[in-house]
Amino acid sequence: MAQNARPDGIVFLGTGGARIVVARQLRSSGGIWLSLAGTELLLDPGPGSLVKMTGSRFHLDPSRLSGVLLSHRHLDHSGDVNNIIEAITFGGTRPHGMLFAPDDALEGEDPVVFRYLRGFLDKVVRLEEGGEYRVGNVVFTCPVRHRHRGEVYGFRFAVPGLSVSYVADTAFFAELADFYRADVAIINVVRHQASELDHLHSFEAEELIGRMRPRLAVLTHFGMTMLKAKPWLVAREISNRTGIKVIAASDGRRILLEEYRDAS
Repeated sequence: MAQNARPDGIVFLGTGGARIVVARQLRSSGGIWLSLAGTELLLDPGPGSLVKMTGSRFHLDPSRLSGVLLSHRHLDHSGDVNNIIEAITFGGTRPHGMLFAPDDALEGEDPVVFRYLRGFLDKVVRLEEGGEYRVGNVVFTCPVRHRHRGEVYGFRFAVPGLSVSYVADTAFFAELADFYRADVAIINVVRHQASELDHLHSFEAEELIGRMRPRLAVLTHFGMTMLKAKPWLVAREISNRTGIKVIAASDGRRILLEEYRDAS
């Protein structure tokens, strides 16, 4: 690890998902800060990401970010991306960092990343199904295109001895478990019970966790029905039934990853 590097870990800037929770800010919607092997990444900076970052007790300086990753263009995942680009680059005066995003977040009728900001970054990379990418000391893949409105990808990160996966918004399909098997799995769980929406519900998340067998599974991105069901209780029940450590993320929480590293 580089000198003065942050320990491997995850900070949940926000754990709210879906329109009502985000509109009312019943949970924050700032996304996820990921530190791996001395490289700092920001995933899905929804509304309020910059405020939550700069106000964090973990001293999250946006200028230290090497990459910003958008799983898809919906506002609860991308609403603060332009503010973040400004912050990373000091308004374009210090070009720095990389943006990774699906094509429809960058082109088409409603791109969510302002074109005038793109030149502030070192590079803008368009994500593709099965693509492999490197930023700093981290290699990550987009294993499969998700079954959700628009173009959506999750991420699987790898550094020596540790893998972390992020299962972004999607309808359930059994192959997700194979694509996102990792030491630590972060899973967006918008719904508590089955619905017509193309989001995972808690029982589908439980099935994935049982198949993936991570060392740690973290539930996040909660909609109204999950909040009403109390996510920490849902996580405890899944943990009891699967025998796997499962926790519910909370706004501002940091999870250190060293204990989940593969020591073999």
